[in-house]
This record gives sequence, C-alpha cells and structure tokens, in this order.
Amino acid sequence: MNATPTLNATPTLSPAELIPASPQIAATSYLVMDAETGEILLSDKEDEQFAPASLTKMMTAYIVEYELAKGNISKDDMVLISEKAWRTEGSRMFVREGTQVKLIDLLQGIIIQSGNDASVAVAEHIAGSESAFADLMNQHAGLLGMKNTYFRNATGLPADQHMSTARDLAILARAIIRQFPENYPIYSEKYFTYNEIRQPNRNRLLWRDDSVDGLKTGHTEEAGYCLVASAKRDDMRLVSVVLGTTSEESRAQETQKLLAYAFRYYRTHKLYDGGTPLNSATVWGGQGGEVRLGLADSLAVTVPRGQTDQLEAALDVDRVIKAPVVQGQEYGRVRVMLNGEVVREVPLVALEDVAEGGLLKRIWHSILLFFLSLIG
Repeated sequence: MNATPTLNATPTLSPAELIPASPQIAATSYLVMDAETGEILLSDKEDEQFAPASLTKMMTAYIVEYELAKGNISKDDMVLISEKAWRTEGSRMFVREGTQVKLIDLLQGIIIQSGNDASVAVAEHIAGSESAFADLMNQHAGLLGMKNTYFRNATGLPADQHMSTARDLAILARAIIRQFPENYPIYSEKYFTYNEIRQPNRNRLLWRDDSVDGLKTGHTEEAGYCLVASAKRDDMRLVSVVLGTTSEESRAQETQKLLAYAFRYYRTHKLYDGGTPLNSATVWGGQGGEVRLGLADSLAVTVPRGQTDQLEAALDVDRVIKAPVVQGQEYGRVRVMLNGEVVREVPLVALEDVAEGGLLKRIWHSILLFFLSLIG
C-alpha cells in the first residue's frame, strides 16, 4: 500500500538554484552541519582524528547539564576545590584550593573562561576523580554516536590517545543545543567575572556576528586554533567546526566563510510535524477498523537553495497490520526524495493503540486474510 504526496516536483533548474563551489578553508579539518536535520553540508577530513584541545570541555559541560537534567546534581551545589583542581595548568577560572564554589559558577567558568581548574573540579564532584569522569565522558560519547572520539581528561590538555573528529564534535554540539536549551544561553555570554577577575569569551564571533551564539574555542600547540560555533538565521541553525587553524583570527575568519556559504546556499525545509496523521490503514482483528499513522518526531530536510519544490515524499505502509497495535510501533517508512534520490528515510509509526477485537472477529478476519493471500 503506497501513498505518494508530491511536493510540486519540478525538473528544470532556475538561476536561483545555481550554487558556486564551496570556499577554500584554511584548516586541517572542517565541517558545517544543519543542526535541525544533522545533515553535513560541507566538510573535509571530518572523520580524521585530531587533538581537540579545549573543545573537550563541551563534553565536560554536556555531562554537567545531563546530570542537572536528571536531578542528580543542582546548580546550587557547593563544590569543594581540591589541590589538583587548583594546580591544573592552562586557562583558569582562578578558584582557590579548599574553597567551595557553586556548580553554576563552575559551569560558566568552563564554558566562558575555558577554566581547566573548573573542569577538574566538576569532574571530581560528579565522578569522584578526573579519570573516572573521563570514563563517563567516553560512555556518553558512545551513546551520542561519536565513533572516533576518545577522552583521557576533562580539560583537553595534551594526553596520549585523547582524540576527536570534526564530525563527532558537531554531533556533541548539536546534542548540547537540542537536549539542554535551558542552559544554552551561557554559551553566548561574552564575559564572566569570578574572584574579581573578569575574563572574556574567546569566541570572537560573539562580537562580530549577532547570529552566532556559541559554542567553544580550543588551542594547544598540537591542536592549533580550533572553534566549534553555532549560528541561527531565520529558521535555520548551523553548527560549524574548524580544527587546526593558525591563529585566533584565522579560526574566526574560516568559520565565517563556512557559515556565510551554508546560510546563503542551503535551506532547512520542514515537511511534517511529529504526531500529525499522514495516513490511515486497516487493522485486522482489532476493536477498531483503522489506525492513524504518522511520525514520532518532526521531519525536516536540508536542501540547496531553490530546490524545495523538487522534493517528493512517499509513504510505504505495511500491507497487513494485525491487532494489537501499539502506539509508536513501526508500520512502514517515509521516504523523502530530491531529484529522484532518497535524502531522508524515517519510520512511519502508529499514533494510537488498537486493542484486539473479540474472538469471532479475529477468526473471521483470519479467514478473510487467508483467502486474500490466495488471490495475491
């Protein structure tokens, strides 16, 4: 059983659809992703492993936000600062050994000031030790699908085998934005003052581009200058990653190139809302005769500028659906095509339960299905 709602397919190209070659990016690896759909628009060496430097702290912050959402910790928790946290080298929030600091202050110190001391402090608070926290970081990386990432610490300070990729860091940034929107405004804060020391956010684009609202910078001799950024213009949000640039200015400029190109020549196009009925199908042996089918979540696709009219959607529904039907169970697929090529495919699910009917109805429907199978 097929239903094919065509979204005004048009085979001819117009001047609006002409897209120039992507810009040359001076970085060892880069990527730009549509945050809504997860589609990668531009990339180079996106799966090659590099030292992530302080971009590591995105995972440290992600775990803090995850534990806050679970209710395991509170923003008002007072975190004891150990000697190890106090002595950690590199960029600092300037917490003092033996003092207690509010967790929310440490989270701001990690995100805005890139505090290594704050990162070690929250690692010890959550997991007991930094090494145990690193194990937790790797578990979360696995759950997020970060297939080429391995963490050895909470800070990004150089360590053997401490590696990630542009793709994995974009996956992490997208998770931060989508899963914990209540905390995301911290990533756009330009300054944070602690212990009477005011420090700026190292992301220069927060001053240059009003659409940029995150996320994190990084730098070591091994990693070079790195930046994971996110920007939203109209209804489209992008995540960009540049690794291994030569300076703070270079990482900002190369990020601007990626964002400008992707915003100009691509669009996020929303097709269907989650929970909206797209079709209905017969239910054999059920109390009700039909079940409404749709998507569990909203469906959007990323398309080149001017090509939204060439999208087509096809619903492939299971030929036989028997009761009991469970809400959320898959009973087909939704395929979205652009110029005849599949660009997205997602499950078509039941939007409601349908219980089994009475014994006589089930027997009668079984007989009908038997004879229908004989005639094909």
